[in-house]
Amino acid sequence: MSKLVFFMVLILCFACSGDENNYVEISENKKLDFPQPDFFPQPVYNLEENPPTEKGFELGKKLFYDGKLSSTGVISCGFCHVQEFSFTHHTHEVSHGVDGALGTRNAQPLMNLAYFEEFSWDGAAQHLDAFSIIPITTDTEMNETVSNVINKLKSDQDYRELFGEAFNNGEVNTQNMFRALSQFMVMMVSADTKYDKVLEGNSVFSEEESAGQSLFEAKCASCHKGILFTDQSYRNNGLSIDPRYNDIGRKRVTGLEEDKYKFKVPTLRNIMVSLPYMHDGRFQSLKEVLDHYDSGVEPTQNLDPSLQQENNLGISLTETEKDQLISFLKTLTDDNFLLDQRFSEF
Repeated sequence: MSKLVFFMVLILCFACSGDENNYVEISENKKLDFPQPDFFPQPVYNLEENPPTEKGFELGKKLFYDGKLSSTGVISCGFCHVQEFSFTHHTHEVSHGVDGALGTRNAQPLMNLAYFEEFSWDGAAQHLDAFSIIPITTDTEMNETVSNVINKLKSDQDYRELFGEAFNNGEVNTQNMFRALSQFMVMMVSADTKYDKVLEGNSVFSEEESAGQSLFEAKCASCHKGILFTDQSYRNNGLSIDPRYNDIGRKRVTGLEEDKYKFKVPTLRNIMVSLPYMHDGRFQSLKEVLDHYDSGVEPTQNLDPSLQQENNLGISLTETEKDQLISFLKTLTDDNFLLDQRFSEF
């Protein structure tokens, strides 16, 4: 069985599992209030099936920052997802795993995950509870097996107690581990930017920011759509093919030729701190990103139609317009989220 097929089987298992007794509220384990912003859509994640609780959140946080989840005992989820950089692997083009192994893709930010339907650059994980399986078992990331991780957790007295407090059945098992990780990650809601304050009538844009917003809505919002700043689609944005990786993108999941070189449209929230950019981290600044869309788009297979209009490739932008767009994108930074002690390792 290929690793991808294995992931899909596990995802189906998570989707179909329904041990309701596992989610009965335990005495002294209070449910947490999910921080639903008024102007956000309703969550896709089923908060009734796996409601975040104080103990579940605590367990998920401990797991997130624990190297036990890797084969070397060193690499944790938090190693590649650093809070102050919107839970990305800051300055690293691609993720670094066990023994310095290099992956092939840039670590994506972790926030507002309750609102997303699929995860990873190619959508390999179709449920948040299955998302963590991929880095744990990928050889260039944490290079471990789920069964080994569970055995390590079972041998740890602290974990046995935490699982007992977090879940009604008290079992240290695969489902509870991934549910706990989801309870931690699903609470990572970022919705307190200057943009949000302007939306609520509590702030105003500068002239430059306002000009940038108008440009954004005219030239970028068809893909980076709505309050989440992504339409969650998969698109080929005209990047040259890096021979080091020859990454076929979404096709790796679907097997469809029409999905070759397509990657998920990323959210732009906290974009100023989540560099480098693109699925392979090839761009170190937003100026480089905008230069690409202005003059660097290549006519690769399955290039998105929005980037090839009237025989012209890309999105025409002046240097002034690029500066204005960057000014607007700066308003999408949520400092309170980046410094929120609830999510901090220490």
